[in-house]
This record gives sequence, C-alpha cells and structure tokens, in this order.
Amino acid sequence: MFNGFKAQDVDLPTGRIHYRIGGAGDAVLLLHGFPQTHAMWGYIAPILAQRYRVICPDLRGYGASHKPADVADYSFREMARDPIALMDHLGIDRFHVVGHDRGGRTAHRMALDIPQRIKSITVMDIVPTHLLLADLTAYVAHAYYHWFFLAQPAPLPETMIGADPVAYYKSCLMGWGAANEDQFDSAQMQAYEATWRDPDCIRGMCNDYRAAFTHDFKLDAADLHRRLSMPACVMWGRNGIMERAFDVPATWADRFSNITAHGMRGGHFFPDEHPEETAETVMAFLAAQT
Repeated sequence: MFNGFKAQDVDLPTGRIHYRIGGAGDAVLLLHGFPQTHAMWGYIAPILAQRYRVICPDLRGYGASHKPADVADYSFREMARDPIALMDHLGIDRFHVVGHDRGGRTAHRMALDIPQRIKSITVMDIVPTHLLLADLTAYVAHAYYHWFFLAQPAPLPETMIGADPVAYYKSCLMGWGAANEDQFDSAQMQAYEATWRDPDCIRGMCNDYRAAFTHDFKLDAADLHRRLSMPACVMWGRNGIMERAFDVPATWADRFSNITAHGMRGGHFFPDEHPEETAETVMAFLAAQT
C-alpha cells in the first residue's frame, strides 16, 4: 500500500493528525469514511499520485488522528477543520477534495464553508445528510440502522461494540453491498482492525454519528438554499443500498450545478473492492477540470 508515500504526524491548531502524502502536481485531498482509516486509499492514492500531489489524512476520531471527547467536536464542520488546517500547514491554497462515506459528508461541508478553495469535489456513495434524515424511509432505516445505533447516548453502543469490535465493524463492511471479506485487501483489513480495538476510536466513531443528529442536521438545514458551482463528481456503488434507495445523482442536483455522475461496480465499499477502476474514474474527472 501507498508505494512512494510518506507517513507523517503533525500537531495542528485543531489537534494531531496522521496522514500520508505523495506525488506532485495539483493537490488532491482524500477523505475516508466509516469504519475505515486513510488506509482505504492505499491502492488508489499511488495511481492518482502519477499526476497529482495526494494527501490522505485520518479523520478526527478515526485511525491515528486525535479523538476529542465532546460530541460537538464531531460535526462535519469541525471535522473539516483538520484537513483544512493540514492544507494550510502544507501551504496549499486551492485543491480537489474526494470523500467516501463520512469523508464525503465532510467534503460537502468543506465545500459549503470554503468554496473559494475547492477546485472540485467528488462524493462517493452518499446522498446529502439532511435529505437522508429528513426523508427517511423504512428501507433506509433498516439498512442503515447503524446511524441510529451509534448515535445512542454513551456508553451503550461503545459497550456493545467493545464486546467484539472486529466482528461488529466487519459486519458493516460486509453488509452494504454484499461484499465478501476476500474482496478487501489483507493489509488494509489489518490497518482497520488495529484501530477498531481502540476504545477511543470506538467512542470517536460513535460521536461522529451522534453529531449528525445534534449538529449536522441543523447546519445543513441552514444551507439548503445554496447550490455550489464547483465541478462535482457523484459516484456510487450499483450493488449498494444507495442505488436501491435513491436516484443518487438527482439527490445532489439541488446542491451542485455542475455534476458528473458514475455508477460503479460494487457496493458501498467499491473503492476497496475495485481500487483501479475507482482511481481511473477519479483521474478522468480531475483531468477534465485542468
């Protein structure tokens, strides 16, 4: 994984962030989702680095980055502060941002809060947070039950997950698109499992979902009138929950005025299942913006 990349830790004004960096050219920021770490980009980032300077941090609460105790520190606005501060630290003003799952939601909030710095945005296998919660269906609630389980008050979900964290988080990886464990690279799985056993990571991931209900829903409601103009790429797994529950590109039509859409082979975790196809699709989109 991450051939040609350097792993680094940096103390930023917002907290300590672990990240990898490699390549040269226009900057591309890659943001992972739940229940993963920056390792999800391990085979995608080197392909992008053939043409771009690629930065892959662990989000706060995940992996080896800092893990605040307060739920308020996990709104997507707060989570975005870390990668923004990292780009400041690296001297990068404008950049492309690519996010999967929670990383996509963080990227969307980033685009809303600092649109002048975002060259383009790519969101993977999500619909807008406010829409998902406001227009909730029985099918989505059942399939994405973890939104409601993880958001329960502490320490209930932490205690239950802590009994067998690897079994629980593996059930998430396998459950949103009928993926099999052998479709996930062993080195990536080892990286994920090492963090799943950390009680602070378990708490951080729960706080991420708690903040969706207590903070993000209100923040997004205040921005429903805004339609962003930067180029946007919407990608989703054709074998996943999003495909069955939504017209995914249509859900973003009120959020972005310039959309490119790609249904991808695989389920929710199509970047892990098919990293080369994912990298090629992202690369083609980025190339069209330069």
